[in-house]
Amino acid sequence: MIKVDNISMRFNLGIEKNFSMKQFVVDLFSPSKRKEKKKKKVNNEFWALKNVSFEVKRGEVMGFVGTNGAGKSTLLKIVAGVMKPTEGKVSVGGNICPMIELGAGFDSELTARENVFLNGAVMGYSRDFLQSKYDEIVDFAELADFMEVPVKNFSSGMIARLAFSIATIVEPEILIVDEILSVGDAAFQKKSEAKMRSMISGGTTVLYVSHSAASIKALCDRVVWIDHGHVKMIGDAKDVCNEYLRSLGLPVEGEGNGA
Repeated sequence: MIKVDNISMRFNLGIEKNFSMKQFVVDLFSPSKRKEKKKKKVNNEFWALKNVSFEVKRGEVMGFVGTNGAGKSTLLKIVAGVMKPTEGKVSVGGNICPMIELGAGFDSELTARENVFLNGAVMGYSRDFLQSKYDEIVDFAELADFMEVPVKNFSSGMIARLAFSIATIVEPEILIVDEILSVGDAAFQKKSEAKMRSMISGGTTVLYVSHSAASIKALCDRVVWIDHGHVKMIGDAKDVCNEYLRSLGLPVEGEGNGA
C-alpha cells in the first residue's frame, strides 16, 4: 500500500530572512561578504530525515512517535505528496486524505459556508457532492449557528472542527493524521476518535502521529519511532511506545517501582 524507500530530506537554514535592496548592493560589491554568506548557508544544512524506510500494508494503522522536531510531520508531508524528498522515493497505492494542518486551505475573509466549498474543492470534491454533504458536515462540526460568520472570527477549535468535518466526509483509502485528535474540546476529541475508529474498521489505511502514547497504543498496529530524522525502532505499537517512553524517562504502564 505504502512503501517509503530510503527517504532523506534536507533543508537549508542559512536562507536570509532580512533581505533588502541595500543589503543586495552591499553584497554585490563585497566578494568577502558573498563568500561568507555562501559558507554560512552550506554550514547550515539541516537533514530533517535521513535514510528512512518502512512499509505499510493495506488496512494497517501505523503510528509515529518522536520528540518535537524529530521529523514526523515532514515525513507525513512527503508521503502525502506535499513535499518532495531530497533523496529516496515513496510509492503509494491509493487516494490520500491528509489531515496534517487543519484549516490551512481556509480563506479567513470568507464565511464558514464559503470555506466548506473552497476547502472541499481543494481536496478534489465536486460542488454537487459538497452540496449533498453540506448538512452532514455542519452537523458533525456542530457549527450550524456560525456558518455565515467569517472564519477569521473563529477560535482555533472551531476551525479544527470544521476542517475535520470536511476532510472526513468521505472514507479515503489512506488517511494521514497529524495530532488532529488533540484539537477542539474533550467532547469533540472523543467524537473525532470515534470517527477515525469507524474509518479504520472500514479498512482505511492510517498513518497516525500523536504525542499521546496511550492513543497510539489504542489505535495502532505498529509504530515507527523517529529520532533526529532517523528510524530508531519499528515494531509492535506497545513495545515501541514503551521503549520511547523509557528513553524520555517517563513511566510505562504496568512498570511500577514494586512493593
